[in-house]
Amino acid sequence: MTIQHGGNSLVDHLAARGVKRVFSVPGESFLAALDALADSGIENIVCRQEGGAAMMAEAHGKLTGAPGVLFVTRGPGATNASSGIHVAMHDATPMLILVGLIPERHRDRGAFQEFDVKAMFGPLAKWAGVVSQTNRIPEYIDRAFAMTTSGRPGPVVLGLPEDVLSAPCDAPVRVPSTFQALPEAANFCELAIHTLGRAKRPLIIVGGSGWSQEAAQHLEQFAAAMDLPVAASFRRQDYMDNRHPNYVGDLGVGINPKLAGAVRKADCIFALGTRLGDITTGSYDLLDPAMPGKTLIHVHPDGDEIGHVYPPQLSFVGPAAVVVRKLARSVRGETQRRAWTAVCRDGYRQWQDPVETPGKMKLEQAMCWLSENLPEDAIVTNGAGNYAGWLHRYFQFKQFGTQLAPTSGSMGYGLPAAIAAKLQFPERTVVCIAGDGCLQMTINELSTAKQFGVQVVILVVNNGRYGTIRMHQEKTYPTRVSGTDLANPDFAALARAYGGYGEAVKRTEDFPGAFGRARGAGSFAILDLSVDVEALSTGETLTGARQVALARQGE
Repeated sequence: MTIQHGGNSLVDHLAARGVKRVFSVPGESFLAALDALADSGIENIVCRQEGGAAMMAEAHGKLTGAPGVLFVTRGPGATNASSGIHVAMHDATPMLILVGLIPERHRDRGAFQEFDVKAMFGPLAKWAGVVSQTNRIPEYIDRAFAMTTSGRPGPVVLGLPEDVLSAPCDAPVRVPSTFQALPEAANFCELAIHTLGRAKRPLIIVGGSGWSQEAAQHLEQFAAAMDLPVAASFRRQDYMDNRHPNYVGDLGVGINPKLAGAVRKADCIFALGTRLGDITTGSYDLLDPAMPGKTLIHVHPDGDEIGHVYPPQLSFVGPAAVVVRKLARSVRGETQRRAWTAVCRDGYRQWQDPVETPGKMKLEQAMCWLSENLPEDAIVTNGAGNYAGWLHRYFQFKQFGTQLAPTSGSMGYGLPAAIAAKLQFPERTVVCIAGDGCLQMTINELSTAKQFGVQVVILVVNNGRYGTIRMHQEKTYPTRVSGTDLANPDFAALARAYGGYGEAVKRTEDFPGAFGRARGAGSFAILDLSVDVEALSTGETLTGARQVALARQGE
């Protein structure tokens, strides 16, 4: 008879909560958990570095709405994972991080790789705890799952000492409750509809977590019925079909000036799920916290967030998906068409017109081609960098769950996220768009993609520099280049070395054919897009930015 240990209890409770896949970098501190995973039916995606593994788990949580589960070891393993935990905290993504620790009997002796889980992750995560008794594993798992998904979702970190995991355990499996009563928000919705109906220049701003395809459809129904313009907050562009006549663009980095003007002119803003952070509000300039000068309606799952920066005149604490469903059902008939909405939409259409950038490989044309030719359910991922501006501006997202990007602005996210997406939806096309600096943060996860047969297409925007930092550098300290140039590998050759497909693309007209070959390669594929160094952003060049900066300095 096999004696059950704490690792069995842990894995049994994960399975009872519907966990089908975990991400990990193995460590001797959680051997008992690895033993339990071996015949559990839960797939263990073994990654190359904890930062990439954490980003995969975060992307899984973002895509599915269920906590992404990560196993890492103590000390350097756990601290490596902190970048992905930071993404989950900022993006409000449910995520459970299980950290193998030194044996309890050696605690506070400075043992090999010892560190304080609570001190390290307390400020970084939603909650951090340590399981000190084997039979309390079920209790801690219950609390961790409740914490990571309740209110504003976020990451939860559980420390699991080696001897606690390996000790015998006879704790029964606690079956989680599947029923949760949700508020209907009836009175709030009536007041919100009345307030929006009286406004002359209303604007909905959507964001936050907890959305779904159904919620996106309810949003479209509600916006169409009242003819309300809808803007997406930073990297939440897939919350509404961008082709819908009421969609007016995204409030992100490199914002459409006409949309920025609409935020300033709006007399009523309905913040639906979003925090109204600094990116969405243009560093709090588009919407002044001291004197907003307009009616604010705010829905957010965390009551502490409402009134944190902006004082609302009408608010509701609860999931945006619940509220928008009730709003869609509460609207009766159609209102008169708003010229205001048409003006906002027209500004978005004009922003979609490609602005030509220097060089033979033009990103604006590539993004437009992808927008027109990818399947509507294709998932597009990216990390951080100036290259993402072309994607945000020219690619139209058609369905919920097709945009995977960190609102925290974390480099290296695109590739791990693409791997997680393809594992979850193997039948869908998954494209990662990454800068040359961004990709090299987690490029070793190509080995993970090869091992698990993940067929993603990676587009490397190769300009030989950290583009975002260079842009700010050219504007602030023109001609003073420092620390932003890169010596890059041959990305196509590197892809082949990892067992994938690689091809260099130097001209725009060669892109469609190369993409077709990459998509049909039968493995992961990298297309190395050679972009002119002068292409700074969607509407600027290096020399242009330098000239403007010098002119401001009076030179």
